[in-house]
Amino acid sequence: MCITLSFASKPAIGTCNGSLQVPKSMLATARAQVIAAPKIPVAFPGMTKQCISDMDLGVHEVVRRQSWPTNGTSRRPRFDPMFIDDGYDKCRTICAEYAKTFYLGTLLMTKERQKAIWAIYGNHDPEFPIVSITISGLKYVAYAVWCRRTDELVDGPNADYMSSAVLERWEERLEDIFEGRPYDMLDAALSDTVFSFPLDIKPFRDMIEGMRMDTRKSRYKSFQELYLYCYYVAGTVGLMSVPVMGIAPESSVSAHTIYNAALYLGIGNQLTNILRDVGEDASRGRVYLPQDELEQFGLSDKDVFSRKVTNAWRDFMKEQIVRARFFFNLAEEGASQLDKDSRWPVWSSLILYRKILDAIEENDYDNLTKRAYVGRTKKLLSLPLAYSRALPEPGLSLR
Repeated sequence: MCITLSFASKPAIGTCNGSLQVPKSMLATARAQVIAAPKIPVAFPGMTKQCISDMDLGVHEVVRRQSWPTNGTSRRPRFDPMFIDDGYDKCRTICAEYAKTFYLGTLLMTKERQKAIWAIYGNHDPEFPIVSITISGLKYVAYAVWCRRTDELVDGPNADYMSSAVLERWEERLEDIFEGRPYDMLDAALSDTVFSFPLDIKPFRDMIEGMRMDTRKSRYKSFQELYLYCYYVAGTVGLMSVPVMGIAPESSVSAHTIYNAALYLGIGNQLTNILRDVGEDASRGRVYLPQDELEQFGLSDKDVFSRKVTNAWRDFMKEQIVRARFFFNLAEEGASQLDKDSRWPVWSSLILYRKILDAIEENDYDNLTKRAYVGRTKKLLSLPLAYSRALPEPGLSLR
């Protein structure tokens, strides 16, 4: 769910006085790659029939509420400054260690935006559980920063003990965060972020609903069902991010267009995760693929569990990859309309997730026995490309 892109060794991009330094030769190469990049189809057949409208998802209301100037200063909860600083520092440490590429991108942001993004995002440290929740005598371990902690309730090491009571308690805890009543320093960091930016609670609640779906469903009849799941577990992250990332003052498109683009980036990321992890999910008895579309290609769950890559499977996967790329294409407009200091990490995510789709193709569509990944060299070379897309020059073709 969260962006987890890491290097085994340190990348050849340094910092100077708190800002990132990109070698000019790498940037020149990146710009050449931008110009040579093939165009992606701008339409996907049947898409309007398969998607759920953003009106149904309540995105319009989220945009309206999150577009209000933050007015929480007067009711901001009073925490010991050292407690808050320690909370943000812990969030920063976790992001720096377990989401290296994304963390590098955040160094371009303002200090306030950095801290807020670190509080929302993050990855878990399996050797160091941060929070223990005890309900009905059972201990549930959640890890760092809110999105990852939420995800760990269902996918973490204690997922076998999941119950509806755990998610209900987690939602109550979320409400306490938004009311300025945090349970620990990490909650306090998010609570402080909530009072610094116009964040609405709905996307956070919706993400918890996505966790509920994971406890109830292991099959999806159609893409419409799968789209709803992707919205809950990943599209919501995009909606949470826009107030923190900021919209460029010179942007000529509507806020709603930018929010939709952020939502589509989350959808594209989640669809890519699903396609990458088909074999791994199958080992857990889960199939996150539209059942009706499998049937159209003469396939079924039996073919997934058999782990045999056939021509029918390849044809099916080609269509799924086209769809994921379609959502990344939709996300591009919003990525270029964010505040200039926030574009790089977003473009990094977009480009690197696209490369996962490339890797599936390079594996001859075998995502049943192989897990597609992007090597650290390709990741490294993608950073200046993302930097180039984030800082376009006048007249430069980006498509």
